[in-house]
Amino acid sequence: MPNVAEPLAFTLPPALEAHEPPEARGLARDEVRLLVSFAGDDAVTHTRFTHFPDALRGGDVVVVNASATLPAALPAERSGGVRVLLHLSQQLAGDVWVVELRAPDERGKGTRPLLSAGSGETLALPEGARVTLLAPHDARPDGGVRLWHARLALGGETLAYLARHGAPIRYGYVPRAWPLDAYQTIFAREPGSAEMPSAGRPFTRRTLDALARRGVAVAPIVLHTGVSSLEDHEPPYAERYRVDASTARLVNETRARGGRVVAVGTTAVRALESAAENDGTIAPRDGWTDLVVTPERGVRAVDALLTGFHEPRASHLAMLEALAGRSHIESAYAAALREGYRWHEFGDVHLLMPGRRVDG
Repeated sequence: MPNVAEPLAFTLPPALEAHEPPEARGLARDEVRLLVSFAGDDAVTHTRFTHFPDALRGGDVVVVNASATLPAALPAERSGGVRVLLHLSQQLAGDVWVVELRAPDERGKGTRPLLSAGSGETLALPEGARVTLLAPHDARPDGGVRLWHARLALGGETLAYLARHGAPIRYGYVPRAWPLDAYQTIFAREPGSAEMPSAGRPFTRRTLDALARRGVAVAPIVLHTGVSSLEDHEPPYAERYRVDASTARLVNETRARGGRVVAVGTTAVRALESAAENDGTIAPRDGWTDLVVTPERGVRAVDALLTGFHEPRASHLAMLEALAGRSHIESAYAAALREGYRWHEFGDVHLLMPGRRVDG
């Protein structure tokens, strides 16, 4: 894993955490707030996501993640009847997955990683199924293991089993369960993400119609997200992705015409940059990426980014800095905190644009 400079640190007031979907607050999906920030002059505009198409130009292309969210959290039981949660992160091959075990937080708020399990341990799952820990996925400096390679023995097809017994992964800031539909975007086509590619959540048919009228194209990639490292903010692990020939061609044609490539979510950035040649052109690719986009590495294929607001010290903030620089991200996040934007997957969104704001 490459060395990544310490990402931006700030204090996130609990009042700014989104505890439920905006629909539960009386808003349509596309009515969440939108902060538009301009890297060229640190200007910001405060609006609603319904005005997202207004920020773009005809000839731009919006690249979205078509991965669908799995109900990837399963109840599990260790020997002695100790109950834990099993989070499925990535399918490696067949019945072997990368998984995370989580135990109830001692403060009674959500869960925390369970770092004391060992190779060979078998846990019971519903319907007599089981999971066996095979080997650590990655070592931690403290000697604990957060992610494991594990073999699932479900007695049937995985997606059907998850539909019966799984639930969307959620953390302590979301106190109650919400149905899987709350964690799917309008683009979801291919099941595989442990957690929702949440930057795409505000999009609705109304948004897509407005983009089409403006002459903005929409192109899909697929990147199946793994579980986040909410507590320790580890850099992202390898994830499966695919950039089809049609999307590669459209992105290349857009840039050749002078249009902008607007990535929806850090997942879309990771996929596009993983498929980018040194000159920024995109090649069709299908496989695994361990690319970590940092300011040192920079970006080659993406001009603008629509994303949620990331937690203090989150590794994704380094990607934002690669696009716009540390000082601009500090300025934009200060504005978001000052104006009370909401964080996390059910919160508001941030459109990070190149250049300067042009009023009028």
